[in-house]
Amino acid sequence: MQAAATEPVSVAPPRLDARRRRFLSLFGWATELGAFREGRHSRVVLERDALFRRALATADVLALALATGAVLAVRHSLPRPEGLLLLPLVVLVAKIAGLYDRDENLLSKTTVDELPRLFQVATVYALLVGLTDPLLLTARLGGGALAALWCALVLLLPLLRAGARRAVLRNTPLERCLILGERSSAEQLAARLERSPLAGTEVVGYIPLCGNRIGAADPPRSGGLPLLGSITNLPMALWEHQIERVVIDSSTTPTSDRLLDKIRLIKSVGVKVSLLPRLLEVVGWSVELDDVGGVPLMGVHGYGLTQSSRFLKRALDVGGSLAALVLLAPLLVTIAVAVKLSSRGPVLFRQARVGKGGRTFGLLKFRTMYDGADELKHELLALNEADGLFKIADDPRITPLGRFLRRCSLDEVPQFFNVLRGEMSLVGPRPLVVEEDSRIQGWLRRRLDVTPGMTGIWQVLGSARVPLHEMVKLDYLYRANWSLWLDIKILIRTVPFVLARRGL
Repeated sequence: MQAAATEPVSVAPPRLDARRRRFLSLFGWATELGAFREGRHSRVVLERDALFRRALATADVLALALATGAVLAVRHSLPRPEGLLLLPLVVLVAKIAGLYDRDENLLSKTTVDELPRLFQVATVYALLVGLTDPLLLTARLGGGALAALWCALVLLLPLLRAGARRAVLRNTPLERCLILGERSSAEQLAARLERSPLAGTEVVGYIPLCGNRIGAADPPRSGGLPLLGSITNLPMALWEHQIERVVIDSSTTPTSDRLLDKIRLIKSVGVKVSLLPRLLEVVGWSVELDDVGGVPLMGVHGYGLTQSSRFLKRALDVGGSLAALVLLAPLLVTIAVAVKLSSRGPVLFRQARVGKGGRTFGLLKFRTMYDGADELKHELLALNEADGLFKIADDPRITPLGRFLRRCSLDEVPQFFNVLRGEMSLVGPRPLVVEEDSRIQGWLRRRLDVTPGMTGIWQVLGSARVPLHEMVKLDYLYRANWSLWLDIKILIRTVPFVLARRGL
């Protein structure tokens, strides 16, 4: 029996009579369903996209007003009436940079990926102010004031944009998604979208791309992601479940012509399309686009870091860890005293972890458990809540102070010393204990080619919620796609993760 979708719809669609059903099955559905462009869910999509654009434009103007106002106040300068024209100018610059149109095409509404273009917007605007300030301001700005304006814009633009996106996501309906592909990949993708706080999506169900009858290629089962039918009744599923975006697993499409056909038909009815190219699960996103006589090609980067890349990564590690230890020195001393006074045992806990090249090292943490807690681990195996890792939300071995330190990730601070010693990096694969590392076999052991990190992709996704088999794949892809900008992005994303105290 076909699995029924459990998601309710807010507006019941008009019923199609038998004649119209026969028309759809015999003559195709692209022209018939063209009326979807005027449907309710299309208006919802357009209104959501417009709200994102308006919120981002408002955030840009507000950031510009705050940054410019602060600099002018320090310089005791006032804008002339015509100087107010500079405020909407930032919207024009950002529009040219494509910063208002990308959200409608993406599932993850992230601001970090925009930082390079936001740097460009801040630079262009600061240059424009420097060139026009004699005409638009009562006093000329010097080089220091322009540099301060640029720094303020670089800080305020991403902060206010991130706040605007989160506000829109909290106050708009979730984007209703349908996945075309096999059940296993559909459920994995749905789980990842559910873990992403910036996706704002609701996966309604999936439909197999292969097979003309319901369940011919992918039999339904109770529980899990609902099966919404077969590919032949895709138009009915789009209509009945008010689908706003279709995610296609391209690896299950036999030919490129068939894939293009599905994309054209889905887009013809006003539904957005995202592709899941399974090849990128192996080569990652570090590719160079090429064009040979009109034929698009992808050049795959080699696996591994060049000598210059290793130097840059090590320079970031040393500089970042030294700065962190200097800034956090008073905090380190305070925590050390508190740990010593709160319970019996050493201040630091040293645990054997597997590092680069399979060599073990002593990972440093502030002690968060009662002395001798490792001896009780075998008695608590039945309470383990993680797949492949050992994690218990309410571990009875943790001290009250240790629980606070873990929630704030303060127990990890001593690992900056591991970074200085070269045993760890600021960003890299998660260092596993020997028992966990022994479960990783085959090509996935190449994750050990790179120095393990204090944080990584696994951390910003919620380390306790990422199964071991998925985490090691992420580690492999991190190495295959490494860049200095990737490390910086992960470090930036770690900050809100720690402040939100997720994944514990």
